[in-house]
Amino acid sequence: MNDSGIPQEGQNRIPKGWLAFFGGMIIFVLWYVASYTPAISGWSFYKEYEKEMKASQKSSATATADPGKYLGKADAIAEGKNEFATTCAACHMADASGGIGPNLRVALKYGSTPANLLESIGKGRPNGMPPFQQQLGNEKLLKLVAYIESLRK
Repeated sequence: MNDSGIPQEGQNRIPKGWLAFFGGMIIFVLWYVASYTPAISGWSFYKEYEKEMKASQKSSATATADPGKYLGKADAIAEGKNEFATTCAACHMADASGGIGPNLRVALKYGSTPANLLESIGKGRPNGMPPFQQQLGNEKLLKLVAYIESLRK
């Protein structure tokens, strides 16, 4: 027996809880690397991103198919007016006469047809017009177009 007075811990075992935790962490790391390393599993963030972009383009394509869907419909125009007041009036003024953004009651630089309006609102334009497709969705965009068209008549 070595009784030097200095504490010795050479004979103590590691607690079973720590061993289980350590083993679990090793298993988790191996699973994670196998699951999310593209060379091993084939999974890639970029593939997921591309899928989401294709799905988004398909949904936006349905909106551009019929930009005049709500033209002349009073309930849609009223909803478009409410959306215009909350989303667009800050730049285009409440009566769409222009402020920071252009006057929407006259011919526009990028075209004044419902299809051009839908593209301008949905995808945005250089030098100030942000895209609103994701924020508003197809139906609200179509109702905004109907409201803007109603202002021109």
